[in-house]
Amino acid sequence: MERDGDQLSTRPALETEGLRFLHVTVGSLLATYGWYIVFSCILLYVVFQKLSTRLRALRQRQLDRAAAALEPDIVVKRQEALAAARLKMQDELNAQVEKHKEKLRQLEEEKRRQKIEMWDSMQEGKSYKGNTRKPQEEDSPGPSTSSVIPKRKSDRKPLRRGGYNPLSGEGGGTCSWRPGRRGPSSGG
Repeated sequence: MERDGDQLSTRPALETEGLRFLHVTVGSLLATYGWYIVFSCILLYVVFQKLSTRLRALRQRQLDRAAAALEPDIVVKRQEALAAARLKMQDELNAQVEKHKEKLRQLEEEKRRQKIEMWDSMQEGKSYKGNTRKPQEEDSPGPSTSSVIPKRKSDRKPLRRGGYNPLSGEGGGTCSWRPGRRGPSSGG
């Protein structure tokens, strides 16, 4: 221990005074704001990591764009492939439109033929409903090609709206109870 004391006495007084001041200042600063300093260092580290990854990704994108700009053949090939795909989709759409138009023409022709048959049967004095159904059945023994299917009338009876309903106070009995008025009684 005496050696430590000897070493302190051999140092100049100004230097030991400065070390004590630094030790007291840093110690009190860490004692007061230590956790804040630790959390801020951790936060700075996390932010630095995020920014560095984003900067790397940005640099990589810039290098890729520069490489693509230097190779116009790749850009031309991409544009040609995109145009070919669009043309193919347009051709498919046009084919679907043509099929739909043909189907509509067939339906119109079928309706026109039925009207002519109805007119002819009416001129002969026959029932036009019976005649229009028979030729369709004879012409197409399989499933019908027209999308118009006559609807059958249902044998269901309409729902009865009358009857006993205890919540409404209507029907069912001779007594109908209704709750009284809410609020204060009007007395005087």
